[in-house]
Amino acid sequence: MPLPFLTADGAFDAHDTGDTLPYQDHDRWRRPYRPGPWRVAIAALLLLLGSFMLFATVIITAAGTWTGALGGLAASLAVVGSALRLLRTGVWVSRKGLRRVGFFGTRSIPWSQVAEVRTVQQPVRWLGLPRTVQGQALTVAARGGAGLPVLLTDHNADFLSRTEAFDRAADSVEAWAAEYRGVPA
Repeated sequence: MPLPFLTADGAFDAHDTGDTLPYQDHDRWRRPYRPGPWRVAIAALLLLLGSFMLFATVIITAAGTWTGALGGLAASLAVVGSALRLLRTGVWVSRKGLRRVGFFGTRSIPWSQVAEVRTVQQPVRWLGLPRTVQGQALTVAARGGAGLPVLLTDHNADFLSRTEAFDRAADSVEAWAAEYRGVPA
């Protein structure tokens, strides 16, 4: 089963070809980087837990306890849904704008509202936890001075201990911003 949110149609080899926006269809929302090993490992563990919970639900159903089976099914589907949502989180780009997909919400910003996208040195959260360390962050500034969240950090689940991947992803998002900031969506 293809997982379109994990593939990028060969776009990760763009730094080898010199093409900054390697996608064929710029109207589709795409993540310009691969999910990191920490994010994939956590999602895999959640999917494993969800499969055990589904197996337990089958056993509970065979025992004839329907209310317990429905509770187990609901819990296992919540765990599987959480794993899939975790894989979707990140920064997505298209000709229309910039989209930051979080675990609980999504925020889209049209390119016409983006004033600047840049990489800065600042304290960043380590794997999304409250602990902060000094690192790099890809930030976006909106026209009119609206406060926007940090897009990417070099210490999140996608880029921890992968500074080259963070640099490529930041450069790719900055290239999309440079290409489409003045174009109406």
